[in-house]
Amino acid sequence: MVKKTILWTLGILLLAGAGTWGYFYITGTENTETKEEEPSDSKDGKPGKKEEEKKVEELSEEKFEESSDEEELNPFGDEKKADTVPESTIRDYIHQMSHQKVQAEQKWGFYRITEERINWLSDKVKRNEYSEGDQYENILNAWSNGNFSNVDEHHNIIWRMQGGNVGKATGVLSEEEEQAYIESAQ
Repeated sequence: MVKKTILWTLGILLLAGAGTWGYFYITGTENTETKEEEPSDSKDGKPGKKEEEKKVEELSEEKFEESSDEEELNPFGDEKKADTVPESTIRDYIHQMSHQKVQAEQKWGFYRITEERINWLSDKVKRNEYSEGDQYENILNAWSNGNFSNVDEHHNIIWRMQGGNVGKATGVLSEEEEQAYIESAQ
């Protein structure tokens, strides 16, 4: 009798957990962080009403402005820590850097791609063992060599690792589109 009660209780808990996970997976709200949608060009080339209200944001600028000691920050404006950087942070930095160069319906901020940032990330990837370290190295090596022809694929690799379901890259921006995107953050 006690075994049946325990088994029924465990079964109900498992079903509730699976249902909750399914809800969050389908709705894409498994991440509790609130992110603001970035503008994307409308089909006619004119910004829509929602797009006029949103601004592109280079994510490190405010961090550097608020810091009293830039020496204590990494190239992304976050606090320097030991040589270990969480894999989720490496993914986030690569993902946000790729936004500078990719077409996507939705993007939430970006980090400007710089040689310093690429080198810093490469160093962290080489010094630490990450489950997807080879992928990160391949992406960063291409970028280090100025090869961004597959940046949309790079974005989507990281995006999938992060469980992405909104904002898939659909192409690579032209130089003019990229420049306009960067300038819209200034």
